[in-house]
Amino acid sequence: MSAIRLSPAAAILRHGVLVLTSAFILVPFVWMVSLSLKSPGEIFRATFSVLPAQFYGVDNYAKAITSVPLPRYMGNGLLVCALILAAQILVCAPAAYALAKLKFWGRDFIFAMVLVGLLLPHQVLSLPLFILCYKLDILNTYLALVIPYVVSPFGIFLLRQFFKKIPNDIVHAARLDGLCELAIVWKIMVPMALPAVIAFSIFSVVAHWNDLFWPLIAVRDGNLMPAPLGIMAFKNEEAGNDYGPLMAASTLVVAPLLIAFLAAQKWFVEGVTGGSVK
Repeated sequence: MSAIRLSPAAAILRHGVLVLTSAFILVPFVWMVSLSLKSPGEIFRATFSVLPAQFYGVDNYAKAITSVPLPRYMGNGLLVCALILAAQILVCAPAAYALAKLKFWGRDFIFAMVLVGLLLPHQVLSLPLFILCYKLDILNTYLALVIPYVVSPFGIFLLRQFFKKIPNDIVHAARLDGLCELAIVWKIMVPMALPAVIAFSIFSVVAHWNDLFWPLIAVRDGNLMPAPLGIMAFKNEEAGNDYGPLMAASTLVVAPLLIAFLAAQKWFVEGVTGGSVK
């Protein structure tokens, strides 16, 4: 199918909309980095400037790291995100394979429930999840931050859509070679759906790295706080109105996500578009 050629006016309009949208998205990040390099007096100056008149970045970033255990908070976030992602892939890949390639009674109903799960905000389930964690006696532990996210409806949906594009002949050939269903999932389906796995990994890590609502409920120990909750403690307990170090801490927390996305951008786009409905 040949690509649709746009008229010059339509092309200019499209690029203008893209540039304007990108500006709205990027301005808060640029402003955050700018504030992290400025002195306290310059932050509240009436005039607007992106570059600092007096470079204060070293002091702000040093205070952000030393005033509170920010590396500890980021390490907690990395551990929690890794555990959640590993558990989600272990659960979502077999579930997606069953919904995509196996025929059994109630399959369509189960997939409909997965779609319903996509519509439910996680905050709706916070009270029953809190009670469950209390009954299991895992509140204020790493498990309390991981268990509620083990099953991801979005992960099941994304991998199912990608698995459906894989020819059934490959699955039949694997069965003839003596592979069981789980072996087919991990040796055939997941490697072939690697772009979708990478795309889902980015979605999962970004969502849980930035999550504040559930950690605020589940943990109280400062040694267990992930990065967003740690930044709150930094602001309330240490920094007060000292926004320079606060913005420096926020920049340090956002930087790993940006680097990871740029490194996996190719697979992210391919994974998101590869399982689209045609």
